Amino acid sequence: MMRRCYSREFKLDVCQKITSGEISKSRACREHSLSPSVLDRWLEQYKAKGDAAFQGGNWRGGIQTPEARIKELESSLGRAHLELEFMKEALGKLTHRSGKKEP
Repeated sequence: MMRRCYSREFKLDVCQKITSGEISKSRACREHSLSPSVLDRWLEQYKAKGDAAFQGGNWRGGIQTPEARIKELESSLGRAHLELEFMKEALGKLTHRSGKKEP
């Protein structure tokens, strides 16, 4: 399936018309053959960034500082370490239990 690409200007125009009440979401979907989910995503981005929307990059989380990213990664690593320790312990108990001879 071929993905269609829309220009930034087109997305801005459609979002501006919808938010101003010039056209409805359903009309925009019909006229431009857009799926409602695509239009909802565009509108979410437009509401978050306004006229600066559709310039690429991460628009949902905002700009993340390197320090915040490091903290997020350290937290993920800590959770992964705990999960690994849990799995090792569970595997050890399972191996120990299955190694016993039943009377």
